[in-house]
Amino acid sequence: MILAIDIGNTNVTLGVYRNESFILTARLATEHGRTSDQYAIDIKDVLSLHGEDYKAIEGCIISSVVPAVSEAIARGITALCGIKPMVLGPGLKTGLNIKIDNPAQLGADLAAGAVGAIAKYETPCIVIDMGTATTVSVLGKNGEMLGGAIAAGVRLTLKALFENTAQLPAVAIEAPSSVIGTNTVDCMKSGLVFGAASMIDGLIERMEKEQGKMKSIVATGGLSKEIIRHCKYDIIYDENLLLDGLMTIYKKNI
Repeated sequence: MILAIDIGNTNVTLGVYRNESFILTARLATEHGRTSDQYAIDIKDVLSLHGEDYKAIEGCIISSVVPAVSEAIARGITALCGIKPMVLGPGLKTGLNIKIDNPAQLGADLAAGAVGAIAKYETPCIVIDMGTATTVSVLGKNGEMLGGAIAAGVRLTLKALFENTAQLPAVAIEAPSSVIGTNTVDCMKSGLVFGAASMIDGLIERMEKEQGKMKSIVATGGLSKEIIRHCKYDIIYDENLLLDGLMTIYKKNI
């Protein structure tokens, strides 16, 4: 059994693979103050909840945008099952040809998503990841990472509205019945959902003007499924894209 762990600013996503086949996924909250022992217990418990024995873990790979948490989880995995996890970063083979100005600045999550997209979809390709931030990455016809765009995520936008205005409430991130809202809640929902979908459409249109027609457009991340259904482009939703990318990288390094 192999664990693929993606550590984001909000959630830690665990992917479990057996014989290279995906078995299950689970999520923990990203908490900076938790110790390695606490994370070890969390991982043991969540595996047990799904009927899996932590003693069957043979390997682990981690991607992270939160270094302090990745260090705690890596130590927790070592304490739990006596293995040293691979951590996506310099020194690990990805097979990804990175064409951005400073390849060292490419986030581990973007690298994992790109590797997953290259393994599963035709290129050139656009990869959209909607989490705390919304990232849009462009892969060239030979799978090279050309660059992309980063914007505030939908939940982060909602948080900014709620916390920095006196009269705007917290709302569910879901589409209202009409783009033109007739009350405060529906107006906010429209701006959040249709606004995000329009931004995605606009970025894709501009990127295709620069790079030509894409063969594939893929989206992942917690809110993507809700947003892309309102986009005008044909966008594939792939919940486990980053985890599958991590597994591809893991196999390149064993």
